[in-house]
Amino acid sequence: MGGRSIDVAQELPFPNAARTMVLFGRTDIGKSATGNSILGKKAFISRRSSSAVMTTTELKTAILRDGQQINVINTPDLFDHSAKSDFIGKEIAQCIKLAEDGIHAVLVVISTRTRFTKEEQSAICSLENLFGRKIFDYTIVVFTGGDVLKEDETLEDYLGRDCPGPLKEILGLCGNRYVLFDNKTKDESKRVEQVQRLLSLVNLVISQNGGWPYTDERFAKGKVFVVFSFIYSNFLRLIIF
Repeated sequence: MGGRSIDVAQELPFPNAARTMVLFGRTDIGKSATGNSILGKKAFISRRSSSAVMTTTELKTAILRDGQQINVINTPDLFDHSAKSDFIGKEIAQCIKLAEDGIHAVLVVISTRTRFTKEEQSAICSLENLFGRKIFDYTIVVFTGGDVLKEDETLEDYLGRDCPGPLKEILGLCGNRYVLFDNKTKDESKRVEQVQRLLSLVNLVISQNGGWPYTDERFAKGKVFVVFSFIYSNFLRLIIF
């Protein structure tokens, strides 16, 4: 159903340690539903709305059948052009606090139901402003809307047919790590399979980064500098434009 898959758990220094993932994405593309699929329960409010359902960053945890602990941090739409700098700074600080032991993977959620835009590309690239360039080494793209693809159509088929240039650039930044999720499926075995595929990519990310989660020096110290620099850069854009 799309995406690279590899089992590298045995190569990791702490193969059974908790995995912490952070969800980023626009409103109404299935971000919260993806979090619920990963956790195997309705942990986050998920419904279509004319306005954002989430108002603050949240952490939810689940223990999988194999005993693996999964931590999912869900964020509001931090890339909304109407979002104020102080709100973004506060939510990033909250995200940092919740991920005190580091981020094992950043999950950028994109919908197959809508066309990928340059605005989305710019929003995803702004992750670099928030966390530094290294963050892309920990990023996995999660495509939602697996239920709308034809039964015999794979994600690779979809990308080969409709993948615009900006999306190809994003996938390139993320090392072409991506996975397809059907958050509406009632088939438990299918849900477990797509979660295991994602966790395999998370393990691959950790392995490719020396076996450790994302905890660069600024992040580990509270990322005050990053929050300040992001707010400052927005201030400069207001002056220039």
